[in-house]
Amino acid sequence: MPHENKTRPIPVRRLFYPITRRMLQLTCVAEYTGYNHRDIISSKTTRPVMTKPLTRRQQEVFDFICETLDTLGYPPTRAEIARALGFRSANAAEEHLRALKRKGVIEMIAGASRGIRIIKRDEAAPTDTLAIVGQVAAGSPILATEHVDRYCPLSPDFFSPRADYLLRVKGVSMQDVGILDGDLLAVHKTQDVHNGQIVVARLGDDVTVKRFERQGNHVRLIAENPDFAPIEVDVTRDALEIEGIGVGVIRGDQGLH
Repeated sequence: MPHENKTRPIPVRRLFYPITRRMLQLTCVAEYTGYNHRDIISSKTTRPVMTKPLTRRQQEVFDFICETLDTLGYPPTRAEIARALGFRSANAAEEHLRALKRKGVIEMIAGASRGIRIIKRDEAAPTDTLAIVGQVAAGSPILATEHVDRYCPLSPDFFSPRADYLLRVKGVSMQDVGILDGDLLAVHKTQDVHNGQIVVARLGDDVTVKRFERQGNHVRLIAENPDFAPIEVDVTRDALEIEGIGVGVIRGDQGLH
């Protein structure tokens, strides 16, 4: 478990569109929001976006509940939580469950030994969040539930035009415009793109971030790294789909694990 981020919140520069020449470089979102990594959590078992930080022990209890639900299909008892996490008694587990309830991430059903319910994301998530998308499976929508690693407490309206999600960048093909391996690219979903814009493109089974250029039926997806050749696309023959345009970059993924 990573240590809590003790860095004080600091101001972040706003990005003004277009980004064809300069990409916004944010400090990590944990610093921008004043939240730590425990506020942005993975999304199996329809986990909520937390609006209040959890302590280390609370996070361990919450993770164990989610893992039990994922594995067995039902929540653990207090005794099982205590045994798994080394508590002296089920009462200690009960105290942590009550704390999770106060923070709005679970419900407790009275009189039931397994009466724990994770509050679903659509019940708990504030509107000012962005999905962080990791590996995208071939042929499936980018924002499919299985692609969402976690949620980030950052307003979509911080970017212009507004962002619809954050895409985790893999590789160094765009490093010369400041988009590095592990960065989060803020993406505005649109198929209306212009030459010179940075796009998220789906070509066959692959999703890539490149600069867009089109002449007639010929599209070039251009890397910003001399070690990578442009991808040449004939739209009459090749299955090219534009998923959106880049509207900003969050530097690295520190504090988000």
